[in-house]
Amino acid sequence: MLTGTIRAVRCACAMLCALAALALTAPGHAQCAGDINGDGKVDGGDLALVLSNWGFCPPSVTSVTPLQGSVLGGTVLTINGAGFGGTVSVTVGGVPCTGVQVLSPTQVRATTPPGAVGQAPIAVTAVGGTSLSPQPFTYVEQQIQSIVPSSGPYIGGTAITITGQYLAGTTSVTIGGVPCTNVVNVSSTQITAVTPAGSVGAVDLVVTGAKGSVTVAGGFTYLSVVTPSWATLLEPLPDPAVVTDAALRAAITATGLAWRVKDTATQIEFVLIPPGTFQMGCSASQQSPCQTDESPNRVVTLTRAYYMGRFEVTQAQWTDWMGSNPSFFQGSSYPDASSRPVEDVFWTSVQVFLGQTGLRLPTEAEWEWAARAATVTAYHGHTLRPLGFNDDSLLSEIAWFGSTSGGQTRTVGGKFANGFGLYDMSGNVCEWLADWYSGSYYAAAGNIDPLGPVSGTTRVIRGGCFSDAAGRCRSSSRYYREPDLRAKDIGFRVARNP
Repeated sequence: MLTGTIRAVRCACAMLCALAALALTAPGHAQCAGDINGDGKVDGGDLALVLSNWGFCPPSVTSVTPLQGSVLGGTVLTINGAGFGGTVSVTVGGVPCTGVQVLSPTQVRATTPPGAVGQAPIAVTAVGGTSLSPQPFTYVEQQIQSIVPSSGPYIGGTAITITGQYLAGTTSVTIGGVPCTNVVNVSSTQITAVTPAGSVGAVDLVVTGAKGSVTVAGGFTYLSVVTPSWATLLEPLPDPAVVTDAALRAAITATGLAWRVKDTATQIEFVLIPPGTFQMGCSASQQSPCQTDESPNRVVTLTRAYYMGRFEVTQAQWTDWMGSNPSFFQGSSYPDASSRPVEDVFWTSVQVFLGQTGLRLPTEAEWEWAARAATVTAYHGHTLRPLGFNDDSLLSEIAWFGSTSGGQTRTVGGKFANGFGLYDMSGNVCEWLADWYSGSYYAAAGNIDPLGPVSGTTRVIRGGCFSDAAGRCRSSSRYYREPDLRAKDIGFRVARNP
């Protein structure tokens, strides 16, 4: 016992001597730095004060990471500071942590207990005392605010985006208890995933990650996607890279019908156009005014889904059914003629083709809704300009027209598609429609599933031709021809009921 005391006194004296030595090298009167009791001298009184405080210093906390975690607990904290050699416990909000590990005198690791949402103090207790972290720990709860889309086919494969809070570190997403694939942590507020196959109906969606799990009861609904009996399925759901408008994708999905199909008999590809409400009528461009027959503008609602040919009917498709090709742009001078639109066809001869194939021409209202794809501009949008545009100088992005066409038709699908995935809705060939033409049609027609006049002498043509100026290619531009007229710049596109 005496030996230990002597050793302690020697250590204390050595420390005081070291302090004094440091003081003697400091400027001014710093040699009095060893005067602990302030009596003007360094002596035994100062040593007594040192000995009275002999023992472990209390720990000090400088930083803690992370400072946020789940209310379920389980967050591993790394605590930095000093004096941790004798650490015995770590608490968060007064509740002991588990798994306390003293990694070094300057670092401790511990796992948080469960806690209530909000801030909680972090305390480290060692043999020398207790110290609080300068910053509290914040308990958070994962939240799911939206799932888009919230429904998809039971066969799986729907790309969904989950938006919420504290989603960083997500390790899995399950739907109906089955793990999603391609789970990506986009940010702390967004996750993307691809749905697995499931059973028709609403099922729970569960997000699990570093901050625990959160369940959205009935968060996703599996739909029975129907492929028409006449069709071969190509894609059950709209491709977000093609149908970029989330509202349009949701409208298509809500029909329960397959998005992209191929007519098995003709091999003509179709995309589904959902019911919708739109502004039908005049949309002037910056350079091209509207014509009188495009007014008055009115709100039109189409209540039924229908399929629209993704491309204009080609020469090959026409010839397969009709046995001959009336087109002007064919022969050895046009080696790609089979994939160019058929043209130089009468409206009446088109009816023969439709009678053999079971297809039909779209109405004028169906055509404009399909062309606009929810845009209100003179020209429909595409992937780079989803909202559409009014500048004639940009029209060549979506259309073969005027001088850009070289005075001839071009292979279908050579320009950007619109927001429904339809090609050549502007330019290439003008397209025959089902309706009779009337210059006063817009003033007289109804607003729900409108049809053209019951009789007339000319049929409506839409979409503009390769020989037209830009203004004729606007989504609202309408003109007409006698049904027994044929021209090398007039062709057609087909539609079909589900």
